[in-house]
Amino acid sequence: MPSTRSASFLEDFSRLSAFGATARGGVDRLAATPAHAELRSWLRELLTDLGFDVRFDAIGNLFGLAELTPGAPFVLFGSHTDSQPLAGKYDGAYGVLAAVHAAATVVAEHRERGTAPRFNIAVVDWFNEEGARFKPSMMGSGVFSGKLPLEKALATLDPHGITVENALAASGFLGDFAFPQLAAYGEIHIEQGRSMHESGTTIGAVAATWSAYKYDIVVHGEQGHTGSARMGDRQDALLAGAHIVTAVNDLIREFPADALHTSVGEFTVLPNSPVTIAREVQLLADLRAESTDLLDRAYGLLEARLREVEERTRTRIEIRSRSVWQSGPFLEAGVRLVEEEAASRALEHARVKTLAGHDATNIKDLVPTVLMFIPSVDGVSHNEREFTEDEDMLRGLEVFEQVVRRLSDGDLEHAS
Repeated sequence: MPSTRSASFLEDFSRLSAFGATARGGVDRLAATPAHAELRSWLRELLTDLGFDVRFDAIGNLFGLAELTPGAPFVLFGSHTDSQPLAGKYDGAYGVLAAVHAAATVVAEHRERGTAPRFNIAVVDWFNEEGARFKPSMMGSGVFSGKLPLEKALATLDPHGITVENALAASGFLGDFAFPQLAAYGEIHIEQGRSMHESGTTIGAVAATWSAYKYDIVVHGEQGHTGSARMGDRQDALLAGAHIVTAVNDLIREFPADALHTSVGEFTVLPNSPVTIAREVQLLADLRAESTDLLDRAYGLLEARLREVEERTRTRIEIRSRSVWQSGPFLEAGVRLVEEEAASRALEHARVKTLAGHDATNIKDLVPTVLMFIPSVDGVSHNEREFTEDEDMLRGLEVFEQVVRRLSDGDLEHAS
């Protein structure tokens, strides 16, 4: 890749990373917050300058479209720019910028030569992939793929009672664009794990995704005085919540090592006040595994444990909602495409699985989809210390540019 193009990409990545930047080198850029709105204004200007037509749809997905073959379907490339609180600057954002640069290069080639690809080319910044402000995660691609009703998503509240619809309108993201026919999708992302870094792998061709079950759990207790209430009378929601946290973690003991990943990533206590017994706890239990059968078994164990916690703490435990990501393979022809392009450049490559969720896992059920990874140093992610070497970003961009070129030329048109 010519050094001027490398320098241009790294310069744009530095600019992108300044939106919502934190003191320790990360970003804090939740969906539809001012920092996110500022970044998207910059991204819209960048895409416009590169000759793309920028539109927003009804759930706030940002699209940049280049119609080179009038009336033909589009191939789409991208990721997301929202983040977790105090997160790393590479997660999602690298994939969006790589898509912009790769697509712009291919589009410019056709315009200069007066040629037209089989399919038109578009890039996307999906809305609220992280789910840090609004649940569930992967909201933009969930609505786009038909897995999440638009009305339900727009009515979703953040912790301060602001709906998605109001947040989108306030930030200027609310549109009415209806995406044309989609032919294929491609996404590049940091691995968010340590396997590629440890093995010296430069390009990961994602062959499959794990399943994930997420449960919104509410514990109902009774508010009281921490000093005067008798111990035997207490209905302490916080105590019950603590038992649930350990129960979720203890599930892994029932399965082979690393076959099941569990966590509680969100925990809210009410009234969260001194000398007051908690009346309510809200938490999100996250269970992930390669198969839904294993997750069903794990949930059965957890359900029994929840009944024990209710009895022990005299509280009531409610599972308010559940969201599911199904496991499954990525298109074999797409996996081979990434392998071929990495091999042609003598880059170390391997087939990998994704344990994290990505928008590609929604879109792969619609059209032929390619997902590829570059390494994360030490596997650190959702943390300000998240880091990927510049050289790995540029190598990934080089391969991804060829993914854009081949998908727009129709390489996966008849794959199934």
